[in-house]
Amino acid sequence: MKTPIGVTEMITPDLKLDIKVDAKHESKHDTKQDILQHLLKRGEVTAQDLAERLDISPQAIRKHLKDLETEGLIYHTAEQVGMGRPQFVYALTVAGRDRFPDSYNQFAVNFLDTLIDTLGKEQVAEVLHKQWQRKSQHYKSQLGIGSLRQRLEKLAEIRRAEGYVTEWFPVDGTDKENQSFIFTEYNCAIAHVAESFPSVCGHELEMFATVLDCPVERTHWMVDGEHRCGYLIQNN
Repeated sequence: MKTPIGVTEMITPDLKLDIKVDAKHESKHDTKQDILQHLLKRGEVTAQDLAERLDISPQAIRKHLKDLETEGLIYHTAEQVGMGRPQFVYALTVAGRDRFPDSYNQFAVNFLDTLIDTLGKEQVAEVLHKQWQRKSQHYKSQLGIGSLRQRLEKLAEIRRAEGYVTEWFPVDGTDKENQSFIFTEYNCAIAHVAESFPSVCGHELEMFATVLDCPVERTHWMVDGEHRCGYLIQNN
């Protein structure tokens, strides 16, 4: 899986997501990865939700969940529902999120801090802005012409190829000729950078608007503690 292209392409080494799989237990590890990705997308889920979503018996799901919790990749909390027994709700730990390319890395933050000390904050901000402009041109050249739906579908394919866990869907109740869409990403290659330099998220928002040539509004933001970044893509 390729490292997502962005700020990190010029300030991090060539790192790759490398989850090793034992060939004798490939299906087991694939199921675990499916569980981790589902938790990444949904934030919190119950064992029953996972069993239904992945079409696996509740007993098998609980075994995988126990293994993942032992590995320190997930944790659970107990929630009381009605008068019955509490149900366990599962979510990713920091180590679990780090299985996805969302932490490249403290190196990037330290590097930017050094640049600011050397060049000054305004010049570094200009460099970052130019980097996102360059990325916009790169994306736009790949999207070509077509409807907003076609270009959005292509953009999602490109982002997935770069390592992002990306989904998109039309907004219910909007006119088909002027359809609006929700574009969601559940991991971020520049998460640590954004915590210290949230302006890069503004550049990314600007990039999406430029690439798709339409208004784009942020609906969810990992920097605010949410488990995803979401965007409302509005057809002109």
